[in-house]
Amino acid sequence: MTMNIRRTALSLAALTLMLVATVTTPVFAAPSVTDTISVGRSPQSVAFSPNGKKAYVPNYDDDTVSVITVLTGAATGTISVGDGPLAVAFSPNGKKAYVTNTGDDNVSVIIVATGDVADTITVGANPMSLAFSPDGTKAYVANAYSDTVSVITVSTGDMTDTISVGDDPRYVAFSPNGKKAYVTNSDGTVSVITVSTGDMTDTISVGQNPQAVAFSPNGKKAYVTNSDDDNVSVIIVATGGVAGTINVGDYPQAVAFSPNGKKAYVTNIGDDTVSVITVSTGAATGTISVGDGPLAVAFSPDGTKAYVANAYSDTVSVIKN
Repeated sequence: MTMNIRRTALSLAALTLMLVATVTTPVFAAPSVTDTISVGRSPQSVAFSPNGKKAYVPNYDDDTVSVITVLTGAATGTISVGDGPLAVAFSPNGKKAYVTNTGDDNVSVIIVATGDVADTITVGANPMSLAFSPDGTKAYVANAYSDTVSVITVSTGDMTDTISVGDDPRYVAFSPNGKKAYVTNSDGTVSVITVSTGDMTDTISVGQNPQAVAFSPNGKKAYVTNSDDDNVSVIIVATGGVAGTINVGDYPQAVAFSPNGKKAYVTNIGDDTVSVITVSTGAATGTISVGDGPLAVAFSPDGTKAYVANAYSDTVSVIKN
């Protein structure tokens, strides 16, 4: 009887080992480029509509905006705008899109439902970037040649204020709670605007030749790409201090957080790659090869895709996450 019990125990142990040996660990595919979309000449940036159905891409050399239907992954329309369109942003309600025209010193206002340009708004000299406040009442435009930010009141379509910032401002972004706006300046600083007063209330020193800035979805951190340093400055928003830097690829340009805040993508125009930053560790943990001259990146609202605008190949790389 004792022998039978021992044999049974051994058999069960062997079966357990066999079951363990046959269990495979799930393999999760790394992010990769799954499609390439042809757009206009020299695409500069990309933005998704809030409902995720469309993406707009301004084409600098064509004075147009390519309209991508996300479901089909194809450019299905073209909108003529001003001279040298550079940046685009959708209003939070998805009804309008603003496009900066660097050659005309103005902003084209597109009615998304019809694809028509309904208005143009005069701003400062050489408008580079723009962003809507989270509540949709204001839009900020960074004007590189006038060292200012133009404030547009969205309900009226008028420029209602001008805020002086640092030297050669490049990019502007609002914090998720709408209380602050950060503006990158080519002099190695970030200007901090308190939105309620419309005043520049602080200056944060970052790396050399900063390009873009993005807030994490929870609003606790902001990432700034420093193109001449090949790294990203990590700003702790509560204190306004730089906690450290993250090394990325060659000559980084744009940065975007995934909607869940776990990853951040950085476009590197010098080596035609996207660096993947794991936010929890604060390190670049992957590299994705994309098209020629990646300038900008944006995540779809559901986080399943990221679009990269490639200025030198006139394409958008589609990354499946």
